[in-house]
Amino acid sequence: MPTATMTQFVMNLRYTFTPAIVRDLMEIEAARQAVQLTVLPPSIAAALRQGARIRATHYSTRIEGNRLTLAEAQEAVLDGRRFPGRERDVREVQNYYRALGQVEEWAARQTPMTEELICRLHALIFTGARARPSPYRDGQNVIRDGATGAIIYLPPEAADVPRLMASLVAWIATAGREKLPAPVIAGLTHYQFVTVHPFYDGNGRTARALATLILYRHGYDLGHFYSLEEVYAADLAAYYAALQTHPHHNYYEGRADAELTGWLAYFVHGMAATFRHIAAEVQARADRPSAPELPELRQFDRRARVVLGLFTRQESLTTAEIARALALSPRAARDLLANWVAAGWLEVADLARKSRRYRLSAEYRRFIGAITAEE
Repeated sequence: MPTATMTQFVMNLRYTFTPAIVRDLMEIEAARQAVQLTVLPPSIAAALRQGARIRATHYSTRIEGNRLTLAEAQEAVLDGRRFPGRERDVREVQNYYRALGQVEEWAARQTPMTEELICRLHALIFTGARARPSPYRDGQNVIRDGATGAIIYLPPEAADVPRLMASLVAWIATAGREKLPAPVIAGLTHYQFVTVHPFYDGNGRTARALATLILYRHGYDLGHFYSLEEVYAADLAAYYAALQTHPHHNYYEGRADAELTGWLAYFVHGMAATFRHIAAEVQARADRPSAPELPELRQFDRRARVVLGLFTRQESLTTAEIARALALSPRAARDLLANWVAAGWLEVADLARKSRRYRLSAEYRRFIGAITAEE
């Protein structure tokens, strides 16, 4: 783990605001404002959020070689389905899905950006919910071409990693205070994180989740309706080419102070395209006529609406299934479920201690048709 006494490197990220980058930043702002001003039926908003998190999970892990399809990833995270021979793939998507839920929580609470937070994020993604914060690597890590074995990138030495990460965290804080556009902060953080490569594995997934956390913390969550990972996965060659900012593979031979305008242009352009698409989809959904929301359903917050939507697919749910859908620990899910039972819209369907099942109360089961019609 990092210590506060380490001497920092001074980060000198070199980039230029080109006309294209400025246009894309303006388009991002326009789409952001459009979504903020559009009101969606809560059930539709909940479905869009869940779909975006599942896509982000699938595409970010697929970039790293995960073999599950989008449909299989959804079954793994929502239903806990197992796929024999692909246990590691299942764990990866379940971990990433839960980590994105934690990203939303940190952003909502404005949890300070620290090295420990980044190490916790990596642990959630790479090891699982109960893991301790990951330590930085203590040795060299070489990235090679999978086909030829040739060195693609040689990151900085392990001895330099703590100082580089301390410098990155300090830069993120300074950039925020200086009101640098959040997409620029997120994009440059993404680049610098994978450049430092602070862990032996899981750096790409952590970099993408960290960029999302920065965007969410600065109000660029767009209702949690989007997945930037889809852009990268759609053209992996372009993604890796954009990250390759210097012809030499050694960090100390040019990569450390490379010119980053090309990468930044790639990042904000993909973000602008994604935001435009989401703004158009949100507007189209808002323009569709829908029945007014029933007064009995107005009490439901975001988490309750996600669970209510699950009951449109099955009659009863276990604590584990609800915990997975909400990216919560089983204990947190049990506490939430106890509150909902007390509120009267859930009831215990099976009293088994370890596999307790819940169902909608009779009063709320009659609303299932109305909920499905909104989606």
